Amino acid sequence: MPDPYVLLLYRRVLTGPSPLLAQISFDVAVLERYLGRPGVTLKRSDSMGRLQKQGGWSLDFGIAPDGTAIHLSLGDLLERLPPEEREHWVEHVAAPPLSQTYLKARLSPGACIDDGEVRDW
Repeated sequence: MPDPYVLLLYRRVLTGPSPLLAQISFDVAVLERYLGRPGVTLKRSDSMGRLQKQGGWSLDFGIAPDGTAIHLSLGDLLERLPPEEREHWVEHVAAPPLSQTYLKARLSPGACIDDGEVRDW
């Protein structure tokens, strides 16, 4: 059974007014860019952290239990992360295994994609 907080979060994402609460995960290496950078502070507790640029922007994030990934909401990424930082974050997305064929079809609507015979599940 999924964690009750994950269920509550995605219930709000899927049935409520909060789609921007959807979480996106990143390899923890995304933070290396900011370590030791003047004017940037990076703080953490056991399961949460904050990245802050002095006089600028800040991001709060969760830390996965094994410490290999961080996660934060789509809304925070869009509202708080400056556009010039976003490509760096894209390069560190930690997504679960996804169907490349499905993604190609969604990214190129109307494209002809051969994916084998259609059959019952």
